[in-house]
Amino acid sequence: MSGVILNDGKMAFDDRGSVGFVNGYDFDRVKRFYTVRNHTAGFIRAWHGHRYEAKAVTVVQGTAIVACVKIDNWNCPDRNVIIDRLVMSGTHPQVLQIPAGYANGFKTLTHDAILMFFSTATVEESKGDDIRFPAHYWDPWKVEER
Repeated sequence: MSGVILNDGKMAFDDRGSVGFVNGYDFDRVKRFYTVRNHTAGFIRAWHGHRYEAKAVTVVQGTAIVACVKIDNWNCPDRNVIIDRLVMSGTHPQVLQIPAGYANGFKTLTHDAILMFFSTATVEESKGDDIRFPAHYWDPWKVEER
């Protein structure tokens, strides 16, 4: 992975049920969080970039492809940059930290996928730092058959 950080978690099980946790993620800079759910599996929400705002994402339920790219030029980004692409699932707790200066997006693989994003900016701060690119500007969304 380029500049992103993946914090791996674990699941603990006993006769009462389970607890999922990612103890390595530090919430110190988080100012807000929100959840996102698509209406259908296979839907892509991308690309959303920020010069100054950092984000982190976890999949709470279901499964999704999560991807991010470092932006080299905000007016005309290189289409051949390295794409950090992960398949994340609610059954394997992880938090992906996306630094400022990146664009991110995701594709839901299951109909029940719910993603939770953590942001280092308030909504007001984010409004002036919101850069969008077309969903297929970079295209890591294909599911490879094996």
